[in-house]
Amino acid sequence: MDDSTDSNNKKKNNPIKVSYNNENVIPFLNNLTQSPSNKETFPSHINKSNLHDPDLIQHGIDSNGKLPNLNTKLNAKNTRQVDKNTLDYVLKSGFAGGVAGVCAKSLIAPLDRIKILFQTGNPHFLKYRGSMNGLLKAFHHISLVDGVRGFYQGHSATLLRIFPYAGIKFITYEQLRNFFIPSQQYETHIRRLVSGSLAGLSSVFVTYPLDLVRVKMAYITHRKDAQIVPLIKNIYYGSDFVDSKKGIQNFYRGFMPTMYGMIPYAGVAFFAHDAMHDIFKSPLFRDVAVYKQKENGHVLLNTWAELVSGGLAGMLSQTAAYPFEIIRRRLQVTKIAKMNCLSMAKLIYKEQGVKSFYVGLSIGYIKVMPMVACSFYVYEQMKWLLHI
Repeated sequence: MDDSTDSNNKKKNNPIKVSYNNENVIPFLNNLTQSPSNKETFPSHINKSNLHDPDLIQHGIDSNGKLPNLNTKLNAKNTRQVDKNTLDYVLKSGFAGGVAGVCAKSLIAPLDRIKILFQTGNPHFLKYRGSMNGLLKAFHHISLVDGVRGFYQGHSATLLRIFPYAGIKFITYEQLRNFFIPSQQYETHIRRLVSGSLAGLSSVFVTYPLDLVRVKMAYITHRKDAQIVPLIKNIYYGSDFVDSKKGIQNFYRGFMPTMYGMIPYAGVAFFAHDAMHDIFKSPLFRDVAVYKQKENGHVLLNTWAELVSGGLAGMLSQTAAYPFEIIRRRLQVTKIAKMNCLSMAKLIYKEQGVKSFYVGLSIGYIKVMPMVACSFYVYEQMKWLLHI
């Protein structure tokens, strides 16, 4: 009797160690998923007392007794997560974003020049506004007056601005997203929107003076008058404005509507792009949309899928922010120093009503959709090449 009791105590105190491997765990898991019962059933060697066994956890059975998703590879433990808080990651993501911005802006520079001329109400181009035929005539007008170089007037200022702008925007988005969404359980629509909006605000605040210079250069219709150094001096000393004082504040004319417009623009752009990525990485599309995946979890989509994601993001963000962009452009070129957002909005509304806030939107779509698509595509490719 005593021997039997001692034997039982030893079994309780020293449970038998069972070796688990893929050959005996996977069939068991498959049998469970095929069971008509919703109750979780465990084999005799798995019970509540040993659910914390490292061997079980290693093979996908967590401490709550939940079974793994069979679509997840069992060797997921080998996935190497990227530390986004390192200086190396920040510098590489900034460089990738800058290159993406330069490529995207260079792609649509001619359309950008014409759009600015339409938005700012340049008297030489008012007759061309409002139709696709007018767009073609505007192209012809510029080519006759200034040649091919006329389409890239102000582009030097654009490149000076866009590299730090895009670099800061992508750096900030990656860092804010890592802060607000440290893991999958924190993933929400509002967190994505906030991350994108704050990233856009940060980048535009730093680079806005360069954007003002770019717009003023693009507004000038005679290329010989578009000299960047004299233009910067005129802005600083307030020579272009009525009743204006000299100072850095002159480089931030129209900043408030820019800030208001950037909230929906950047927020919607990043949100829509990430949402499309989620769709393409889902089981329904991943076989045709996903190109390859690295050990760090970075998924690279096929070219068509990435361009569709970026193009849709560009269209939605442009629609959301376009009225603010109209107000900003008009404030940037007006000679009335004391004109504010509200008074400019009223002035624009008197011209053609609500339609005035969407002048050039069709050109905006033609410009922004390929620009955003190119930007996100190049950024994802650069991340892949830089191993981030």
